[in-house]
Amino acid sequence: MAFFLGLDFGTSGARACVLDEAGGIAFESRVAYADPADPQQWREALFGLLGGLPREIRARLSALAIDGTSGTLLASDAAFEPASPALLYHDARATEEARAIANPQYGPVSGLAKRLWLARHYPAAAYCFHQADWLGALLTGKGGLTDYHNALKSGFDVEKLAWPEWVSRLPGAQWQQKVLTPGDVLGMPRAEVARHLGLNPACRVRAGTTDSIAAFMAAGVREAGEAVTSLGSTLVIKLLSERRLDDPASGVYSHRYGRLWLAGGASNSGGGVLRRFFDDAALERLSGLIDPERPSGLDYYPLPAAGERFPLNDPALAPRMTPRPPSDADFLHGLLEGMARIEALGYARLQALGASPLKRILSSGGGAQNPAWRRIRHLAMRVPVETASQVEAAYGAARLAALGSAIMPG
Repeated sequence: MAFFLGLDFGTSGARACVLDEAGGIAFESRVAYADPADPQQWREALFGLLGGLPREIRARLSALAIDGTSGTLLASDAAFEPASPALLYHDARATEEARAIANPQYGPVSGLAKRLWLARHYPAAAYCFHQADWLGALLTGKGGLTDYHNALKSGFDVEKLAWPEWVSRLPGAQWQQKVLTPGDVLGMPRAEVARHLGLNPACRVRAGTTDSIAAFMAAGVREAGEAVTSLGSTLVIKLLSERRLDDPASGVYSHRYGRLWLAGGASNSGGGVLRRFFDDAALERLSGLIDPERPSGLDYYPLPAAGERFPLNDPALAPRMTPRPPSDADFLHGLLEGMARIEALGYARLQALGASPLKRILSSGGGAQNPAWRRIRHLAMRVPVETASQVEAAYGAARLAALGSAIMPG
């Protein structure tokens, strides 16, 4: 019996998911860390999760893959010891660098801005890693490697599968990594790591991916026109398309996904707005009072504060959540309809840019469990809206470990 391990590193902790040869979940665990920007805590979580696997699984582990938060970077010395603080995806220290390279033709380059900041402050570092790359290097002893999902925001041209010449002229070019397809083999565990942890020395450590794409992989979507909407604190949509879509004016960009493109964007609307007004018990109770077939008559654009990224890229867009009716159920009805309209606008925007026709939406995140919201969304989108059977990024990373690059359409 062989086993396949997915490791997901998020902002509050890390998760492990082990699949058996039949694709069933054989083991799961998680560890929390107090500071998501402390790479030493990532290291402790990595080896803690590996050491916490049952002995039989460690001995028969065939492959593993790691996902990390998109756009999180750190510099290290030649022995992979951190030489800089970790810059998380939302770190504002590279604002000056981001402004310097702000050009729509360059696409999403938040990772590249952080590399420029690290080059200015830590020019003597030997490596610059994305989070998943660094963790992989700790296991294999191989630096200078990444995957094309993590590399996108560092300026890698995912259409030509090459670093653009303009990126090679920027500070930090000495750190430019060799870019692999997610799922390609990085190497095997270092002998001392395998011995210490009791890992199968022939276990393949695969090139990883980002946390959001690992969550997409968990849903098992493979055909053009199929999509995943994540209904978490924000509203994120991803659609498999035959065509690459990039439109900074509306917050749209695409990841390469095998022979297809994973196009989408992220709205600031979502569950974070609902949390301002209702707790879990109230959401469940009030949702049961909503008749999705009857429009609320309210025209809301629910946002937690001014500013929107997608499907309207407008930093000054004001929330619209008035008038508030006397009934809390009616108010919730209006909020859910408003979010469904935003989601529908997002998919319509992708269609207008030339995406493959939308055929089906799988839902993940806490909001996916709300039947009233699901029906409201179906009425807005006019395609089947279903709940994904698996939504955890660690599960998606485990599927990447098991299938390699074949997880993506060939």
